[in-house]
Amino acid sequence: MNPVDVRSEVAGNVLEVACRVGGEVAPDEVLVLVESMKMEIPMTSPVRGIVVECRVAVGDAVAEGDVLARVQPLA
Repeated sequence: MNPVDVRSEVAGNVLEVACRVGGEVAPDEVLVLVESMKMEIPMTSPVRGIVVECRVAVGDAVAEGDVLARVQPLA
């Protein structure tokens, strides 16, 4: 099974990175918190799996659709 991309739903700045490469995540677990227009928007994992890549750091600017992290689904 191929890794799943977790993409930003909004343009904004990364407030928090709650995932780490190699860490196991559950469905709907927050991976990255993005601030946009004074609102905090959580970007969550769509699947249970292992984080294989985290592409952002706190303070990074992201655009809508940018890949924030990749998760390898677990069977």
